[in-house]
Amino acid sequence: MLRVILFMISLAAMPVHAADSARSRLEAFSQGIQTVSAHFEQTVIGAKGNRGDTSAGTLALKAPRQFRWQTTTPYEQLIVADGNRVWIYDPDLEQVSVRSQGAEEAHSPLAVLTDLSQLDHDFTATEAGSHDGLQWLKLVSKAKEPEFAFAELGFDSKNLLQMRFEDALGNTTEIHFSDWKRDPRLGADTFTFTPPEGIDIVGDPGADAEVFPVSD
Repeated sequence: MLRVILFMISLAAMPVHAADSARSRLEAFSQGIQTVSAHFEQTVIGAKGNRGDTSAGTLALKAPRQFRWQTTTPYEQLIVADGNRVWIYDPDLEQVSVRSQGAEEAHSPLAVLTDLSQLDHDFTATEAGSHDGLQWLKLVSKAKEPEFAFAELGFDSKNLLQMRFEDALGNTTEIHFSDWKRDPRLGADTFTFTPPEGIDIVGDPGADAEVFPVSD
């Protein structure tokens, strides 16, 4: 009888453990969604531990390849991936750079939030334990020349609250997320970008992109 009781206890404990893993929290967060939006605060920490300024803004993602990352403080910058091109707009510099959207965006850890199929296709994912009140999932890119050494996603019981990634030089970027919205109603122009009149354009926007002439 004791063996039966212990066996039943072990069976009861198994789904609780699985449900409490970081991967299961990611899957629950991402299951069935097409778009998400949130606020972020981002800080870069140097290899020697020196902390840079914190920037803040909003982000939006849409399956499978579109995103918008808009920094509002301490400076303004807008990054839009429309599915074909990536636009980086710096209002203070009156300049926008544009390039074809490629592997860098496909291997972004944030891409798995709207496309779970990329998790095992593009990354090696392992449980990284529990700390700071969150469950952590570690992602190592399978790309030949990855943009980062590894990334860690920290989940509470409902949402992704933190992301950390380390580059090849040992610099760590910490991002804190808040106010997640699943499948929000986003404006039709959220994932498009038209360069304002009179700014410099660096790169090739492509024949089908709507642009204004570059100022002298």
